[in-house]
Amino acid sequence: MLHPTRKMSSKLSNVENLYSLPRSRALPKPNLLRQQRETAVVYCEGFFGESKGKTTNGLVRESNRFKIVSVIDSTKAGQDSGAYLYGHDNGVPICSSLSQAIAVSDWIPEYFIYGLSPESGRLSLEERQLILTAMRLGMNIVIGLHEFLTDDPEFMEAAKKNHVRIIDVIKPRPIDELQLFANRLQTVLCPRILVMGTDCAIGKRTTALALTKVLERYGLNVVMIATGQTGLIQGARYGIALEAIPSQYCVGELEAIVVEAYEEEGPDVIVIEGQGALSHPCFCTSASIIRGSQPHAVILQHSPTRVYLSGSEQYFMPDLDTEIELIELFAGVPVIGITLNSQGLDEQSTAEVISHYVDKYHRPVAELFTVSDEVLVEMVMDMFPELDLDSITI
Repeated sequence: MLHPTRKMSSKLSNVENLYSLPRSRALPKPNLLRQQRETAVVYCEGFFGESKGKTTNGLVRESNRFKIVSVIDSTKAGQDSGAYLYGHDNGVPICSSLSQAIAVSDWIPEYFIYGLSPESGRLSLEERQLILTAMRLGMNIVIGLHEFLTDDPEFMEAAKKNHVRIIDVIKPRPIDELQLFANRLQTVLCPRILVMGTDCAIGKRTTALALTKVLERYGLNVVMIATGQTGLIQGARYGIALEAIPSQYCVGELEAIVVEAYEEEGPDVIVIEGQGALSHPCFCTSASIIRGSQPHAVILQHSPTRVYLSGSEQYFMPDLDTEIELIELFAGVPVIGITLNSQGLDEQSTAEVISHYVDKYHRPVAELFTVSDEVLVEMVMDMFPELDLDSITI
């Protein structure tokens, strides 16, 4: 028999967005009395494993905030999501529909996460009905589109009627609450490392997470700043979806979060997630991130097999030489290492590319998903030898 996994949600506010949350808390904190992460199904129809499904891809790889119990994508139904995405079973099935996702779980997950990034930024009529169905089943909604469901009377009424929450992840606070740049980064005394890329949907967030974990394993206190919806949904403690912030406030809002993270956590290192690419003709967020975080160093993510920019096939991918030169000129800091998205390369080809890049660029180079701790630590320690890792042999 199907049964909801929670009873407490009916006592909570039915609408939650960034209006009612602190600047860097994109999602409400989980109940501290709970022993497990809250359960969620992620919708990614037709695009799991592709760039338009990058939010779902990221959640399947890692989620501190939610326990992902299934993925909805009828074009890949019946497969294990981990096996499909990265070659190893993770026990999270790909289902053909919401009803199948509930059936394989034997319960109704607490959250329905919309895990797509459509170019229109809007829901289709079919998707609207699916989300309303999920709400009628008692599921809270997490969504990161520019079409804010908390501004939609139909969804507001459904949330109230079914005692569920709508979380518009990227919805900004009112203009009069946003901050302009205040020149406060000079008070942030720890190293700040920005992970940038040569394209969008190339692995910057995954690399930033990997770098954070590696440095933590080596005994450092590290804070990661998320700058997009996926990192926020994954459970980043500090972050903001810069794509939804009016451009005049992007730099100041990010600055405020970096300062907040430093003052609250006292970290040894701050890692910042990049967005898009500095050279990308369609986006300008990278420039705001550089200005708002003022990094001391950059790690650059690249895909050797991509020919065209993702979603912009009229533009060729930039080469590493020009991107490194552009970043170092604009940011005024060095690119200290290169990480590779090896999609389309076998193990031998990946090793050959790494060897070639090391010889050509004279920087540490690592593959994104098989990177060893030592390579990432080498990137950081070569630039910041003052960090307290004396007891560790690299």
